[in-house]
Amino acid sequence: MNAPVKQHLIDPEICIRCHACEEACPIGAITHNDDNVVVDMEKCGHCLNCIGPCPTGAIDNWRVVDRTYSIEEQFEWMELPEQQDFAAENEGGPALDEAIQNLLNEAHSGAGGATRAPQSASMPVINQHMISDPVKGRVQGNFRLTEEGSGSDVRHIIIDMGDHPFSILEGQSIGIIPPGFDGAGKPHLPRLYSISSPRDGERPKTNNISLTVKREEHGICSNHVCDLERDDEVVLVGPFGSTFLMPNDPDANIIMICTGTGSAPFRAFTMQRQRTAPDLANKLMLFFGARSSDSLPYFGPLEKIPDSFLKKVFCLSREPGEPKKYVQDGLIGESAALAKLLEEPETYIYICGLKAMEEGVETAFGEIMSKAGRDWHKIKTLMRESGRYHVETY
Repeated sequence: MNAPVKQHLIDPEICIRCHACEEACPIGAITHNDDNVVVDMEKCGHCLNCIGPCPTGAIDNWRVVDRTYSIEEQFEWMELPEQQDFAAENEGGPALDEAIQNLLNEAHSGAGGATRAPQSASMPVINQHMISDPVKGRVQGNFRLTEEGSGSDVRHIIIDMGDHPFSILEGQSIGIIPPGFDGAGKPHLPRLYSISSPRDGERPKTNNISLTVKREEHGICSNHVCDLERDDEVVLVGPFGSTFLMPNDPDANIIMICTGTGSAPFRAFTMQRQRTAPDLANKLMLFFGARSSDSLPYFGPLEKIPDSFLKKVFCLSREPGEPKKYVQDGLIGESAALAKLLEEPETYIYICGLKAMEEGVETAFGEIMSKAGRDWHKIKTLMRESGRYHVETY
């Protein structure tokens, strides 16, 4: 048997093809074809620069192997291979057995547990259209969501898919390919945006989708999208994402925590619940962080939703005349309700938005459960393993 080695792999079921890892790799060890993003073992130096930028954790996967998987093999994968069981094959004695176990322990030390979709979630369609076979939609509307002068230009974009089949679920993303070429003369790669409309369309039973897009000063794709006008054509790939999905169980309690355009999937979650179970009460909670109310997307429409259907906690850090409030402060303010909810097996947590809020949210949950005499780490691990804890940050 060859000496075992640790191989860095990307989970094709979770990867949303945003190419953030590829851009972060300093030695060009990450590459892609029309279907998958993969790691070239012959180049990879395990520097881990690619781990942080990945919004889904798909990049944080490892296998201990006696023969490394080639990039050609990885291009064909629909899912990761199982970890090889060396015990049955091991003829090298206890020393080799211990070396393999050490590699396995090291390989899985950073993953934090696999992300799973909720048991009651619908089966998602993924990779329906890839770079080699994109689909073209047409803009039905482009509406500014934030006030002029707020310092934030966030748009609600509605795209009609016409006769093209494009099956989506709440929590999935699509990719938009901006026109033109990069500095190397290659076509631009897709940029990923969370879908902000329910599965049956922005309007019920229509083949359209909506996106929530913030204009970034030097963002090639965000400026392209924010400048789109009615009837303009837009090139799409996807959908992507198989775990950040909402449960179909009407008894599910859903806690949603977001900043800025991280509200997109939660708009979809809320609208889907409104369409399928409008009479449910006290099942949805939204903690929404922004600088001020005029820079908070969907502030007006959200205020019109009864608190009995959607409990809303706005956390504004720069609201004139008000003390600074961040999402973790909002969580602490609802400690009693959250401590009770986190004890229930029907409770789901979704976090979406700026990566900087993760630490504060984690600390807040730890404090809330510590005061209730419970171990937050154990609760989070159980929730993650049962498909009830989900994070997508950028």
